[in-house]
Amino acid sequence: MVTLLIGKFIRPNHPTVEKQTTYESGEDPAHSALGHFNVRFYIIALVFILFEAELVFLFPWAIVFGDASLIEETNGLWGTFSLIETFIFIGILGLGLIYVWVNGMLDWVKPTPEKSSYQSKIPASEYERYTK
Repeated sequence: MVTLLIGKFIRPNHPTVEKQTTYESGEDPAHSALGHFNVRFYIIALVFILFEAELVFLFPWAIVFGDASLIEETNGLWGTFSLIETFIFIGILGLGLIYVWVNGMLDWVKPTPEKSSYQSKIPASEYERYTK
């Protein structure tokens, strides 16, 4: 914490309008950085992480339930049990996907961008020099 405070007092601080504009990967800002984001982005990201994390469980599951010695000792009941349990697990994931799909959480509605009113002090010809 002390080093952050020391850095605040030592570093140069020369804010300008150009420096304080929003940086969007080299593009002109479409609107204010305080604008609203589409909540669907977060929903889709969470659904992706949920299904990705659940599918990771299938790999160790296949190793444990695919043990040939256990299948032989139980006359094939272990393999049947593991296969049914895996299908139940995948079925629950499928029901979750259907629920998300039916409720329209996977529909992506692209918002219309707003024209920025910001006028840069740098002439457009300077930008053209770097975009060629």
